[in-house]
Amino acid sequence: MPNADWKRICCPIDFSDASRAAMEVAADLARRNAGSLTLLHAYPVPGYTFPDGSVVASPKMMQDLAEQAKRHLDEWRREAEALGAPAVDTATAVGEPATEIVGWAADQRADVLVLGTHGRTGLEHALMGSIAERVVRRARCPVVTVHPHGPAK
Repeated sequence: MPNADWKRICCPIDFSDASRAAMEVAADLARRNAGSLTLLHAYPVPGYTFPDGSVVASPKMMQDLAEQAKRHLDEWRREAEALGAPAVDTATAVGEPATEIVGWAADQRADVLVLGTHGRTGLEHALMGSIAERVVRRARCPVVTVHPHGPAK
């Protein structure tokens, strides 16, 4: 049930179908509550670990990732505005996604987080983990999770 106090809405997105479903809910909440919506893309620093050490992304690769994220965020911002969200902003954070999302929400005093969940279960959940689950456990504000349309896996 939407809360009239939910004026600062944050929707973490990874550009998946689950994120799109969450953005639709977040845009609707922003419209109903005359609130602001921030689309937040948090992503880890790409890197690989080998027996002899680790390799992390070059500055050029990080710049390319940031530019690609900005382009996608701009597209999603326009979609959220088309869905009726009165004020839409975008932000990025680099690091472990759940940690970055929770930290951003606390720093920006978000009233609610709206995020998609992929609905992983069993071995896939054990191996991949759940960003949504970690955010729900750590966030100081309410968290609304949205499963993409269609049957759960």
